[in-house]
Amino acid sequence: MTYQRKKTGALGEKLAAEFLKKLGYKILDTNVRTSVGEIDLLARHKNDIVAVEVKTKSGEDFGAGFEMVDFFKRRKLLGLAHLLEARYPKATIRIDIVSVNTTVDPPDIKHFSSAVEENK
Repeated sequence: MTYQRKKTGALGEKLAAEFLKKLGYKILDTNVRTSVGEIDLLARHKNDIVAVEVKTKSGEDFGAGFEMVDFFKRRKLLGLAHLLEARYPKATIRIDIVSVNTTVDPPDIKHFSSAVEENK
C-alpha cells in the first residue's frame, strides 16, 4: 500500500471514529489485528459490539466507498464477527460500514448500520 493510500485511510478512520462518537458509539479499539483479518474500528453501541469497516475515497470516480465492500470482504467481515462472538459471548455483534469521501469540505460521511449480515 502506498504512503498516500495509508494516509488517506488513516484520515478516514479518524473522521469515522469522531462521527460515530457523536452518534453515541464508544470506540474500544482501532486497527485490531486478528487471525482472520483487521477490524478498522471496534466499538460499543448500546448493547452491541460493532466491527466497523471504514472505506475512504479521495474521489468517487470508481463509486462510493461502501461499494468497495465486495463478496470477499463481506466474507472476511463475517469471519471477524464470529471471532468477536467468542470474545463477547453476551453481546450482539454487528458489522457497520462507514464511507468517507474526502474530496469535499467538510468530508461526506455515510454510515450503514448492520450493513453486512449472514444469509439465513
